[in-house]
Amino acid sequence: MRHINELIVQAASSETIVPGFNVFGHEEALAIVRAAERANSPVLLSVNRGARRGMAVEHWGALLASIVESAAVPVGVHLDHCTEIDVIQRALVCGFTSVMYDGSKLPLSENISIIGSVVQQARLLDVAVEGEVGTVPYDDLGEVGGDMTVPEEAKAICENGGLDWLAVSVGNVHRLTDRKVAIDFDVLTRIEEVCTVPLVIHGASGIREEDIQRLKRTRVGKMNIGTALRQVFGESLRREFMTNPDAFDRLSLFKEPVRRLEEKAYELICGLM
Repeated sequence: MRHINELIVQAASSETIVPGFNVFGHEEALAIVRAAERANSPVLLSVNRGARRGMAVEHWGALLASIVESAAVPVGVHLDHCTEIDVIQRALVCGFTSVMYDGSKLPLSENISIIGSVVQQARLLDVAVEGEVGTVPYDDLGEVGGDMTVPEEAKAICENGGLDWLAVSVGNVHRLTDRKVAIDFDVLTRIEEVCTVPLVIHGASGIREEDIQRLKRTRVGKMNIGTALRQVFGESLRREFMTNPDAFDRLSLFKEPVRRLEEKAYELICGLM
C-alpha cells in the first residue's frame, strides 16, 4: 500500500487534502478508519500532547499500527506537536509513519537545526517529518493571533531543514468551538511561491467551509482535525448519560457516540476530497 507521504504530496498538487484526525482511544481510531474506508480515502491517526499524557508512544504505536494493518485504505500514524526529541526518537521505532517536531517557538536557526537532525534519523526508517514555522494559537489557552508565518522563514526551513511537510499559521486557530476564522490567502500564496513541500493547516475545526474548499486548490496537502470530533463525541455521550442515568457499561454508553463520530469523520473526509 502506498506510503502516506506520497499521498500527501499528491494531494498538495491536486484539489484534495488528506485529513489527520486526533485520536484518544481505539474506538475513535477504528471509527475513523471505517469512515475513511467508506469514502475510499487515505487518512492519518494523530497522537497529540493530551493523548501522550494518557499513554506512552510505544503503546500508541503498537495499538494504531495494528489497526493500520487491517485497513483497506492507506492510513498513517502521526506524532503531532512534539517538542521532546527523546519522544520523537521513540516514536520513530514503534509504528509511527510520520512525526512532527514543533520548533515554532524557537529562533528560526535553532528550529532548522533540530528539524535537520530529526530528518536524518527519520529517513533511515522511512518516516516523514513535519515542521512548523509561525505559531498557530490555542483558543482554549487564551492565545490571540499567534505569529503569522513569514514566507521568507518558510522558504528557509524548507530549503535547509529537509522536512517533508510544513505547518503554517495563516489565520487558523487551534480548538475553536463557537466561532470560525478566515484564512489569509494572500500570505498563503506568498508561502506557496517560495516553499515546494506540502503545507499543513492545523485547527481545521475553526475554518469556514468556503475557505476549506478554497484551500483544496492550494498546496495544502494535510489538514489536522480534532475539536469537531471531540464535540460530537462529548455531546452524544452527555445525552447517553442523561437518557440512561443508571447505565454503567462502557460498551453500551460508547455505542452511539462512536457511531456519530464515525458519521462526522465521514462527512469531513468527503468534504476534503
